[in-house]
Amino acid sequence: MSNDQPTSGEPPEDDPFLKKPQGSQGPQEPQGPQGPQGPPSGSPYGGAPPPPPYEPGPYGGGGPYGGVDPLAGMPPLGEPGKRILARLIDFLIISIPLYLISLPWGGAVEVTNDNTSNNGVGNVFSQTYSSHQLLWSLIGLVVYVAYDTYFTHKDGRTIGKRLLKLRVAMLNDGRVPDTGAAFLRAVVLWLPALLCCPCLWWLINIVLMFTDKPYRQGLQDKAAKTVVVQTD
Repeated sequence: MSNDQPTSGEPPEDDPFLKKPQGSQGPQEPQGPQGPQGPPSGSPYGGAPPPPPYEPGPYGGGGPYGGVDPLAGMPPLGEPGKRILARLIDFLIISIPLYLISLPWGGAVEVTNDNTSNNGVGNVFSQTYSSHQLLWSLIGLVVYVAYDTYFTHKDGRTIGKRLLKLRVAMLNDGRVPDTGAAFLRAVVLWLPALLCCPCLWWLINIVLMFTDKPYRQGLQDKAAKTVVVQTD
């Protein structure tokens, strides 16, 4: 077997950890009829190749990634605070008009006071969610997913991200996500948030924004293989 053939267990060629920063001293890309493979010039994130945004080895000296900083050649990662604020802006842009539209049909949220205690201990407050609210939750899910998919595929920026100078990019090469990746990212983000476990889901993603290494990926980023970076 030729030494050029991958051995069993090696990561695939599109593994993002295999990408080399511009000017790397690592192995040269194989030559083809049109020159080196990969992006024709410059950084895949746009503009001239920027220097690594962090000092070498920000997560233990480059450690498990073959001594190469996996963030080299990328723009700085989006700050968690800006990402949370951008998401809040997007949420308000959709939720306020959606709620106003729902008012003629009784509003998107129904809460019923249920006084079930007759023994003098106190009143028990319960929230009863009807099929009416479920219907509006499904409508909201469609709108949120469509909004996120459209803007993420368009140029990687929802309105909130545009205001906070953030962008979603494919992790392996920095391009704008295609429709499939944008849709998957939106579904993973909004489906549990609107229909299942909103508080827990947002908490998990906020924690990951601060703690995930090296790319600060939320669960939606891991599913779609994307990363959120800063723009100029």
